[in-house]
Amino acid sequence: MKKMMCAMMFVVIFITMNSCSADSAEGSNSTTTEALVTNYSYNDSEIETMKLINDYRLSVGLNALEKINHISFKCEEHNNYMIANNVVDHNDFTSRSNNIISVLGAKKVGENVAYNYKTSEAAVRAWLDSPGHKENIVGDFTHFGLSITIDAKTGKKYYTNIFAKI
Repeated sequence: MKKMMCAMMFVVIFITMNSCSADSAEGSNSTTTEALVTNYSYNDSEIETMKLINDYRLSVGLNALEKINHISFKCEEHNNYMIANNVVDHNDFTSRSNNIISVLGAKKVGENVAYNYKTSEAAVRAWLDSPGHKENIVGDFTHFGLSITIDAKTGKKYYTNIFAKI
């Protein structure tokens, strides 16, 4: 029994410390003047992950979120940053959030990141099993963006999912 408990604790600590994190911010006035990005090409994993998130939201009586290319572009920028710096974090979330508030008029922004999940189902399940991530998934949001980027050197996937209330 004690060995099983230790093994379970290790798994929980490993997932919590190494694979994903969540952050959120409330809107405020910003003077960012970046242009709206309207083009973003979604890969199959991104579409599948967004569908899984919306399916979950609908199953618990919430609205489906509408995807916005600009938000997905900001997610992709963050994935590229994490790959280039070999980190999984929310560095510069305030800048991403302020950009989405300024460019899209968002009132509230939240972010989930994850790393090294092989499938969309595994990433979404990990987020739903984590209170902070789940809070963003079921939060009072209307729109979202998502990027899943594969590190060419390691083959590992980086996930950034940003939620917004517009």
